[in-house]
Amino acid sequence: MARSVLPALISVLMGVSTVGALGFAWSPPRAPEPPARPEGDWHILEAITYENISIFPVASSSGYDTSNFLTLDEGLTSGEVLIREQGAEGMARSRGGDARVVPEYRSGGASVNQLVLVNRSKRPLLLLAGELVSGGKQDRIIGKDRIVPVGAPPLPLDVFCVEHGRWSSGANFVAAKTIVHPSVREKAAVDQAQTEVWNAVRSGSTAAAAPSAPAARLNVEVLSQAIAVEAPTESYDKVYTSKSTGVSIDDFVDQIANRFAKETSHLKGERVVGVIVAYGGEVAWSDIFASGELFNHYWNKLLRSYVVEALARPTLREVASRDDAGSFLRRLNGRERQETDPNVYVWREITEGRLTQIELDALEPKQFTLHRLLLRRT
Repeated sequence: MARSVLPALISVLMGVSTVGALGFAWSPPRAPEPPARPEGDWHILEAITYENISIFPVASSSGYDTSNFLTLDEGLTSGEVLIREQGAEGMARSRGGDARVVPEYRSGGASVNQLVLVNRSKRPLLLLAGELVSGGKQDRIIGKDRIVPVGAPPLPLDVFCVEHGRWSSGANFVAAKTIVHPSVREKAAVDQAQTEVWNAVRSGSTAAAAPSAPAARLNVEVLSQAIAVEAPTESYDKVYTSKSTGVSIDDFVDQIANRFAKETSHLKGERVVGVIVAYGGEVAWSDIFASGELFNHYWNKLLRSYVVEALARPTLREVASRDDAGSFLRRLNGRERQETDPNVYVWREITEGRLTQIELDALEPKQFTLHRLLLRRT
């Protein structure tokens, strides 16, 4: 009896073991952790490379309607936007609340770091940190991304001087159609330090360079010569357009612009909404907008700013990888601070190590990000 039971018992045990093994084999494998995804509906195209710069176009199949926003260049050119020194006449609205400007003298004198702006248009005005306005007592750059709503009272506007050697009456402020290059823009938008802005104008790039790195073409010596010969007031515009530097920014810009147009001409159902920029092998900067139209408006002066930075950095020929560029599409995970103008905009800054992300969200007619900047601090 015992012998007849033993085979049956062994058979049962084997069956249990087999079912257990099959159960283990049939259990679904654990899904791997998903890779970091970009914040938006974005993907990166192949890099456009020239000399020591690589520019990765960022394309998207979706976007927002940004046609309702007025840019600074458009507003100053049309006269719908007025900028004056503090204490100047002609910066108050009529009591009826319309867009007409009537004379008024504001108490207090002019200030290096503050101007007064009036938006007389019927569209909200978009301002980007680093945009240059020329005239007044000194040339200035916008200190921070923001939106100025329709019908707003005269706005005290935070700015930074990029013309250290002048403090005298000049022409009315006009659109310079210029954004300062990343080293200067960083010192205004992130550090918010006037002395650092002046130092960046004089030195070209604030990025640290290895002792063995080849010299930049727009180095301190070259820029000092340009200041001495053609830009004694250290005007940013005059320094970086000076022929005495012996460097053709326009030729460099044309090389990149032509390659960029060719690389992005094949897109179907997508638009370029931004770029990621690398110098040598280091991904350093990105500007991404809510629409292709808005990107196109800023592209020419942004490109020129990236080229100036390239010329102010060592001529390293390494090329950054597409994967490294893709890391600039993720959202940072770090300390965050916000500022808001209710029903107009939210401004955010997130810092993670050497990376800083700045976003400007419009709140009307619905909330969306108009401009996103991510940079690697120098």
